Amino acid sequence: MSGRARFARSIFAGIAPQYDRMGALLSLGQDARVRRFMVSKVDAVPGELALDVASGTGLVARELAARRNLRVVSLDQSPEMLRAGVGVNREARLDDRIFPVLGTAERLPFAGGVFDAVTFTYLLRYVDDPGRTLAELARVLRPGGTLASLEFHRPEGPLLRGGWWAYTRAVMPLVGAAVSPAWAGTARFLGPNISRFYDEHPLPAQIRWWQDAGLRRVRSRTFFGGAWIAIWGVKER
Repeated sequence: MSGRARFARSIFAGIAPQYDRMGALLSLGQDARVRRFMVSKVDAVPGELALDVASGTGLVARELAARRNLRVVSLDQSPEMLRAGVGVNREARLDDRIFPVLGTAERLPFAGGVFDAVTFTYLLRYVDDPGRTLAELARVLRPGGTLASLEFHRPEGPLLRGGWWAYTRAVMPLVGAAVSPAWAGTARFLGPNISRFYDEHPLPAQIRWWQDAGLRRVRSRTFFGGAWIAIWGVKER
C-alpha cells in the first residue's frame, strides 16, 4: 500500500461512524444531488454488474443498486468504512445486490473487462500515481462500458474561490472540531489537499489521463459554483 493510501486509510478509520451525516452537513445538502448526477451518467441496464471504487460507506453503491437496479461490488481499502455501510445496506434491503470487498484501487483484484460500469469518488487525491490508477480502473471495465467519477473541485472565479477558501479553511474545521478530533483533523486537511491536487494536476491533464486509459467521449460538469466536478467517459471498443 502506498504512503498516500496508508494516510487515507488512517483518516477514514476515524470518521467512518459519522461519515454519511457529516458529508451531508458539510456539503450543505448538495452531496446527494451530485452523486445522483454521476450515477445518471452510468450507461448500464438493470441486472448488470458495476464496480464502485473508494466506495466508503456505500453511498454511490446504494444509488447504483436502488436507482439503476445494478449488482454492485463495493470496494474500499478501509474496513471501518465498509462496515459502516453494511447495516445501511441491510436496512435499505439492498444487501443482496451490494457486495463489499476490501481492496485498493491501484491493484484491483479482478480480471480485465468484467464490469459493465465503474464508478469512483474522492479517490485520485489519495494515490501516488493518479494516471496509472485510472488506467487500472479502465482495465476492469468492459469495452463500451461507462467510467464515471465525482471529486471535489476548486472554483475558478475570484469571488467564488474566495468564498470556497474561507469555507474550507475556516468554517469546516470549526464544524469538524465540534464533532470529534478526527473530524477536526480531516476538515483542516481537506481544503489544502484539494488546492494542492489542482495545482499539480489541472483539469486538462486529468482529462488526458482518461484519454490515455482508453476512454472516449470524456465529458465533465462542475456543480455548486465549482465546488464539485463529475467526469465520465466510455471505454473504446
